[in-house]
Amino acid sequence: MAHIISNQKKLLARIRRIKGQAESLEKSIGSENECINILQQIAAIRGAVNGLMSEVMEGHIREHLMNENETPAQREADMEEIVSVIRSYLK
Repeated sequence: MAHIISNQKKLLARIRRIKGQAESLEKSIGSENECINILQQIAAIRGAVNGLMSEVMEGHIREHLMNENETPAQREADMEEIVSVIRSYLK
C-alpha cells in the first residue's frame, strides 16, 4: 500500500479531475447538449479512469507481485487477486 501513500497527491488530483469531468457530463445532459459532445465527454472520462486504473495497477504489481520478501504462496495469492480485478474491470 506504500505505492498508494507515496502517490496520494497525484492520485487524488486525478480523481478530482474525473469528478469534475463527471459533473460536467451531468450538466451537459441536463442542458440537452449535442449527443456528440456528450459522447466525447464520456470517452474522456473513460480515458481518465483507465489512466487511474493503470497507474494504481502498476504500483500494485511492482510493490506486491515483484516483492522478493514475500513467500511464493503470498505472491501467488496476490497474482490471483489482481487477475480477478483485471477480469472484473475488463467486463
